[in-house]
Amino acid sequence: MTLQAIWLHAIDKGSLIAARVGMLMVFAPFFGGSAIPMPVKAALTLALTAVLYPALQALPAPPDASAWLAIMLGEAAVGLVIGLVMNFVFEGIELAGAVAGFQMGFSLETAIDPTTRASSPILAVFYQTLALLLFLQLGMHRWMLLVLARSYSYLPVGGARVGAAGMEMLLHASGKMFLTGIEMAAPILMITFLTDLAMGLLNKASPQFPVVFTSISIKNLVGFALMLITIGLWPGILRGCFEQALAATERILHLL
Repeated sequence: MTLQAIWLHAIDKGSLIAARVGMLMVFAPFFGGSAIPMPVKAALTLALTAVLYPALQALPAPPDASAWLAIMLGEAAVGLVIGLVMNFVFEGIELAGAVAGFQMGFSLETAIDPTTRASSPILAVFYQTLALLLFLQLGMHRWMLLVLARSYSYLPVGGARVGAAGMEMLLHASGKMFLTGIEMAAPILMITFLTDLAMGLLNKASPQFPVVFTSISIKNLVGFALMLITIGLWPGILRGCFEQALAATERILHLL
């Protein structure tokens, strides 16, 4: 094999590895946030590609450009799946914060999300920021990269085939996002419902009482009190959510 052929093979292999890694860097939690500049993401992609390159077996040369492009798209799909499934957890948490904030009277209060640089409900930003800090503190970013590296053992380069079973599992994982959001917002929904019920009964018993002016403040107080009481449970709850997402990711990849 000539030196030129060796270089071309190395570029082919490296670009296919980089496609899987790069899509993860674009869509994964923390790595995919706009707070990390694109040059840093590109550098991380190249670094991980260099680490994975020697560990992977030699690849057969694609017969033509269309076959190479199909393999490239398959590799990008694998990285996309890993990043999206982990992001579903954060979307569910953001939904929980938005619902809780609406119930507590913060529907008009917004803040800039540090990960997306977009304006979002203030409690949704708080929930998502806290979840991201726990994601890093629990070391889930390392586990996500481990899933990426381990995926080459059962889904080698060129082995991805997007099928109905994998898409069905991916849709099921996206549906879990809404379930996670409702479950995490459920305590706030319940306490604000009971507060509204109590204020309605109070208004019936004493029509002179200024229910309209005091109900929002009372819902704020009971909502924040409940958040302070339950926030200690977040690490355990989110660890379970992240571990389920990682397990779902591997199940989906096995079906590709």
